[in-house]
Amino acid sequence: MSETPPPDFTHLLSLSGPFGTFEHADHARARIEHGYCTDDVARVLLVTSREIQPSLDVRQLALSSLAFLRDAQRPNGRVVNRRAALGTWHGVATDEDCWGRAVWSLGTVVARSGDDELIAQAAPLLERSLRVVSPYPRAMAFATFGAAEVLTRDPAHEGANSLVSAAAELLDRPERSAEWRWSEERLAYANAALPEAMMTAGAIVGNDRLVENALRQLQWLLDMASIDGHLSVTPAQGQSPHVTPAKFDQQPIEVAAMSEACLRAHALTGDAEWVKGHELCVGWFLGENDLGAPMFDSETGGGYDGLTAMGPNLNQGAESTVALLTTLQQARHLELAR
Repeated sequence: MSETPPPDFTHLLSLSGPFGTFEHADHARARIEHGYCTDDVARVLLVTSREIQPSLDVRQLALSSLAFLRDAQRPNGRVVNRRAALGTWHGVATDEDCWGRAVWSLGTVVARSGDDELIAQAAPLLERSLRVVSPYPRAMAFATFGAAEVLTRDPAHEGANSLVSAAAELLDRPERSAEWRWSEERLAYANAALPEAMMTAGAIVGNDRLVENALRQLQWLLDMASIDGHLSVTPAQGQSPHVTPAKFDQQPIEVAAMSEACLRAHALTGDAEWVKGHELCVGWFLGENDLGAPMFDSETGGGYDGLTAMGPNLNQGAESTVALLTTLQQARHLELAR
């Protein structure tokens, strides 16, 4: 594998507008007309709050992202996802993925940030959103990660424990078959987040069976995506049993989710084989993929929006850029821990 570069926030900072981080880009230029979404701004807060020594620009990006989430949140803890370029909110408050990602990022700020101002602003937002219980498995998976962060600092936190218990119950679903070791009829998006949340929740509530199931499902998912020594993840169209899967378009979010899950499995089990899964994810971004194409712009630090049959989609949107940054960031954290 090529030498892993450090995360470069230059492009992510260039996507900043007056209210937050713009969602889409035309190559490296922000597509202002498409506005913002809470999903992506929560991702931005996550990656900025994980920085060990953030620059002043990265700290400001974290503060602006936190202000965005405060505006997106409603008194019942749910959040609105869509915001126009001029700042107008559209749609109703929801407990779907945007809520789960908000909980994840807020919990990470409270647990990991050394910035007292960020923590003071994030804490009341987190408390409000932790009162929500979503029926959506992926939303609850993302929220579980935030709640678990809180519990590393305060193991008795009532709201975080309650959410994790609810997630353990929701995510404890039977596999479809011995051949299709998955609880859903098809693989969709951010798939590895589901077994990661299962093992996280299972470990916290003391459900060893749930942890074992999660590790088995993650291994099945990783084995399916590992081809000839590189990663070839579920494409945007998804994947179903007994149907020849499409190879493209592969999304960076899928790779980032796999990276996070493998490192969580390593942290829980101590098994170094899981680190190899994470390294496959890093390699995918560096060009160890089905086309041998680097999936980021080395000049801007932006992540490409997908791997298509014709090569990388050269647009550098917020979701893809954060997927790149979190994966490189985790690689750097792992190296520092060695």
